[in-house]
Amino acid sequence: MEQNGENEKRRAHELIEKLAPHQTSALVDLLEVMLDPVSQALANAPIDDEPESEEERRAVAESKKWFEQHGGRGISHEEVVADFTPAKRTKNVSRRKQRA
Repeated sequence: MEQNGENEKRRAHELIEKLAPHQTSALVDLLEVMLDPVSQALANAPIDDEPESEEERRAVAESKKWFEQHGGRGISHEEVVADFTPAKRTKNVSRRKQRA
């Protein structure tokens, strides 16, 4: 078994040597994800099969209603960041009230 694992590693090294630089970069990214403990935990986590609570159903319904009222458009990242910019805070608060 150990011999087979060593042969596979040797073969992997041979293949890596044949890759173009952009392919090597993609492979490094893939290997980092495969070896990352958080990624491994997420990949191996059980599927969330808990029934949806009534509170969760209401929250989803409210969210869908909000999107319908706003033409399916959410709040852009720029608008959210602007809300936290002191000089623009009062201007954006009134705009948020108009959207609500």
